[in-house]
Amino acid sequence: MESKSPELEHPKPAFGWAARDQSGLLSPLKFSRRETEEKDVAFKVLYCGICHSDLHMTKNEWGVTQYPIIPGHEIVGIVTEVGSKVEKFKVGDRVGVGCMVGSCRSCDSCHNNLENYCPKMILTYGAKNYDGTITYGGYSDIMVANEHFIVRIPDNLSLDVGAPLLCAGITVYSPLRYFGLDKPGMHVGVVGLGGLGHVAVKFAKAMGVKVTVISTSPNKKQEAVENLGADSFLVSRDQDQMQAAMGTLDGIIDTVSAVHPMPPLLALLKSHGKLVLVGAPEKPLELHAFALIAGRKIVGGSCIGGMKETQEMIDFAAKHNITADVEVIPMDYVNTAMERMLKGDVRYRFVIDVAKTLNP
Repeated sequence: MESKSPELEHPKPAFGWAARDQSGLLSPLKFSRRETEEKDVAFKVLYCGICHSDLHMTKNEWGVTQYPIIPGHEIVGIVTEVGSKVEKFKVGDRVGVGCMVGSCRSCDSCHNNLENYCPKMILTYGAKNYDGTITYGGYSDIMVANEHFIVRIPDNLSLDVGAPLLCAGITVYSPLRYFGLDKPGMHVGVVGLGGLGHVAVKFAKAMGVKVTVISTSPNKKQEAVENLGADSFLVSRDQDQMQAAMGTLDGIIDTVSAVHPMPPLLALLKSHGKLVLVGAPEKPLELHAFALIAGRKIVGGSCIGGMKETQEMIDFAAKHNITADVEVIPMDYVNTAMERMLKGDVRYRFVIDVAKTLNP
């Protein structure tokens, strides 16, 4: 059977910006969304954050992209329609969708509120949906998803600065909680001060943890300490600084997605310390067994969080006034924003003002 064009796949007309090939260049695309089914929530998209993975996916750097692709998995807006069996949401509610829109709902991970580790997890964009069609993300005017994968945004959390928490926020909140790096008085390192790192500092500080930012850029020290509230700052290329800090950290959240050496970071950990990777370098990292054995240290990883924990994270953020530092941009600036993000020229997250600037 011949596959239908994005515009004819579903009954609900929609409009967004898509990449059509490996150039990653985004341009307007008419497509369609499914009708609001009985457990679905439909919402008008107001803002969508730009995540580093949007860049990887539009350029097919991970080798899994199917074109056309509409990126965006930090999506917030206002509910316009709910299915007949929706229990948690009503028209007019402030809601969001993060990195996933589906899972099998029956495996161990799903039963334990860890849909993010379900082998059949359905990503918000560029993945095969239940009906075989490809999912489209939030660089678009409307969104439809099962209510289980919808997050309620508290009234006191502004939507533009709250949007990036749906990916960047949960990506750092979950490992802080799971690996027990959330106890007041602990000392945690955050490697990299970008979209993930700056939010990690804010969450850790709100949990009562002492935070050291570790960065290759000495010029980020003032920002880390004065604006984000970090307790100290290490320049990872300064061997004297790194030497002096050896054995001082209970854990490290490593947000860097470029290849970088592990041994200097492991040396910063106390015995039984944990180095948790949330950035995804394209090449394998070098790990020396002795660096782990000598202090019973652990290297782990973490990928977003389940829906229950994502709601917890958003509620915690609202309670402690944690927001992302964003630069709000119009839709037609998105290609320039991608270029700037590639150079690290953003503090610290671009957010597209979809409602005001996405014009058919």
